[in-house]
Amino acid sequence: MAEPKKKLRTIDAPFVALGPSGVAIRDRLKHLTPEDDTVLRLVGEHLGRLASLDLKARCADGLDHNSDSWAARKQALTAKSSSRWAGSITKATHDQWALSRRCQLAHIQSLEAGVRTLMHRLSQPLGEKGTKRAPGGYRSKNEWFCKSRRLAVLEHHLDVARAEREAGVVHVVRGGRRLLNNRHNLEAAQLTEREWRQRWEAERWFTAADGESGKRYGNETIRVTPDGEVSIKLPAPLAHHANSKNGRYVLASKVAFQHRGAEWRDRIEGNRAVAYRIHLDVQRSRWYLTASWTRPVGKTVPLEAARADGMVGVDTNADHFAAYQLDRNGNPMGDPRRFFYDLSGTADHRDAQIRHAISKLLHWADRCGVKAIGIENLDFGQEKTREKHGRRKRFRQLISGIPTGKLKARLVSMAAEHGLSIVAVDPAYTSTWGDEHWRKPLTSNKRKMSRHDAASVAIGRRALGHSIRRRTAPPHDDQSDRRGHRTAQAGPAARGRKGTRPPVTERAHDARRRIGEQRMREPSASNTVRDARSSGSWHQMSLLDTV
Repeated sequence: MAEPKKKLRTIDAPFVALGPSGVAIRDRLKHLTPEDDTVLRLVGEHLGRLASLDLKARCADGLDHNSDSWAARKQALTAKSSSRWAGSITKATHDQWALSRRCQLAHIQSLEAGVRTLMHRLSQPLGEKGTKRAPGGYRSKNEWFCKSRRLAVLEHHLDVARAEREAGVVHVVRGGRRLLNNRHNLEAAQLTEREWRQRWEAERWFTAADGESGKRYGNETIRVTPDGEVSIKLPAPLAHHANSKNGRYVLASKVAFQHRGAEWRDRIEGNRAVAYRIHLDVQRSRWYLTASWTRPVGKTVPLEAARADGMVGVDTNADHFAAYQLDRNGNPMGDPRRFFYDLSGTADHRDAQIRHAISKLLHWADRCGVKAIGIENLDFGQEKTREKHGRRKRFRQLISGIPTGKLKARLVSMAAEHGLSIVAVDPAYTSTWGDEHWRKPLTSNKRKMSRHDAASVAIGRRALGHSIRRRTAPPHDDQSDRRGHRTAQAGPAARGRKGTRPPVTERAHDARRRIGEQRMREPSASNTVRDARSSGSWHQMSLLDTV
């Protein structure tokens, strides 16, 4: 008896991703005097202390927070700084609390997924084999016992997390929990106590001011003129350090934004809001100024317009992008391209590697003349837990290393500057079907195709609206009747055309069976004629008439 075919999940339709909604540019504050450095440190330390106290008060309010408590906090901060500094601090506090709540919910969902998986595996007999959709039982009594203990631990953590969420309790570390934990592992972090202390204090400083439309140059707290002059409105306790009127301090350094400088200058000359942040890079002993502003999300082009000139399919991997150019009919053109990056090292190094790989990808797409890039809509948030993949530690590290979140943000914003659209497709079965239908046909003596290259073709075809299956070469003329259909390509209206194609032997047996049934039902076409003068019925000719 033939095994029933595996039921495939529904594949979502491709869509054009929305453009970026914000812009951020950065420049270094060069040639600062010792007095400038001292004033920046004093301002950052003073405002950072106020921000810590405000965050503590907000966390204490929990779910009972209201507009009255917010007004009271802002009024207390205004007396120690200024009204605009107080507004920036309270807004940053609310954003941090909301982010902690979202992270808390994600943590609860992760714990719930782990508890469900452990309960399922513990309920299975020892040695029970699993399937692709559900894991099996554990292999030994010792492993079963250890996992039962882990289940008890996870259930306890889940109960605590749920209780804290209902009570509105969040755990926030200004400066970062990772840096805090490095204090107890200085040797592993390759830091001395003094170096760690400098980083910790710098991360807890607060020197960020929100913009305000209608005010001079879009920001009254940290003001940057079109010629690059930077001035800061000093808090009330530090007003005696001012070197300009109205309690302002003008830095000796001037900034000149090379990237998006014209857009920034047009914005401040129109007195539209621009937010600024001044921060210190302790490792390099350099001060930086970051300018950011929001802009309306650009209208995405219709999907058909994005497909007009073909597509570049991109398969995202742990160490490279695999790309292939396809025309509008879904035919691969040229050779596959790979854009490598290294995700080891510091966060700044990883971010630079991703930006460099995306830049090379976008420049190549420009040369290809396409208007869109097809990429998988990946999300591994629920796919890298210990309970789901068990001992497959290398695989968990592999999928954890793919920078899905940062890749989406970088690719969308950088592609918008090149005039390219991003078409997101469902990642279901792209690697499997791409390897099955495209790897071998595209491999030659001069072209080496990997599984990832074949997956990029599958992604591109799905983004173009074509099925992943390729049209096979037709059989010889004298074998067409015996081999059945002359093509393995499923029609657009065929039901189940997204399914896995049956093996060649099964298709051949089905074709012979259909031909045999047809011959048993009807006489040979050579022995029949149709009488046009009759009522449309078929008549069998006698043997004498055929001689």
